[in-house]
Amino acid sequence: MTAPDFSLWVYLARSPLLWLTATLLVYALCDRVAAGLGRHPLANPVLLAICLMALLLAVTRTPYGTYFEGAQFIHFLLGPATVALAIPLYQNRAAVMRALLPMAAALLAGSATALVSAVLIARAFGAPAPVLVSIAPKSVTAAVAMGIAEKLGGDPALSAVLVILTGILGAVIATPLMDALRIRDQRARGFAAGLAAHGIGTARAFQENPLAGAFAGIAMGLNALLTALLVPAVLRMLL
Repeated sequence: MTAPDFSLWVYLARSPLLWLTATLLVYALCDRVAAGLGRHPLANPVLLAICLMALLLAVTRTPYGTYFEGAQFIHFLLGPATVALAIPLYQNRAAVMRALLPMAAALLAGSATALVSAVLIARAFGAPAPVLVSIAPKSVTAAVAMGIAEKLGGDPALSAVLVILTGILGAVIATPLMDALRIRDQRARGFAAGLAAHGIGTARAFQENPLAGAFAGIAMGLNALLTALLVPAVLRMLL
């Protein structure tokens, strides 16, 4: 790299727009790759984009703080994107009203299982209390999980990482698992994906079927509310 080229890179690397643009371009590229592979569960665009961006940051030796200065606008849009899920919910309100009782039972069972199992497994491996607090809300959307962890003495950054890992794992596993179990009802498939894998699972559900995506969005929102209520009580009981 020549001196002018290096100087140009130093200038661009200091610009927040560089990493915002890079994030959008990398995700667009990974989404095209996923589409070319027929939306195979393992070709999850979020997973591919994270790996590619991590490699890019490592190669350019860019600190995460510098990267986040540019990418934080995308982080801000997580809130409006979550609220926008109310649109498919309204469009499918008749189907939702017919399934209120099964949804309530699945919500309670799924939320409690995700919370209690995570805490008990981590405690069995000797994880300290702050880590247990950070793990507890792993199945809700990142903004809610980070808020819960911060209020209860956990590590919000660790919660965010666990939320992303949970979402990616859920999005990869959900479709093959439900196919293997012969679950054909799109309402059940979507609700399970949103409940277990929050926003990333919801995005995967929308790729499969609009009705599944609507129920995934409902599950994600309701699980965030219920988990916020359950976590303090469960942690007091288990710790």
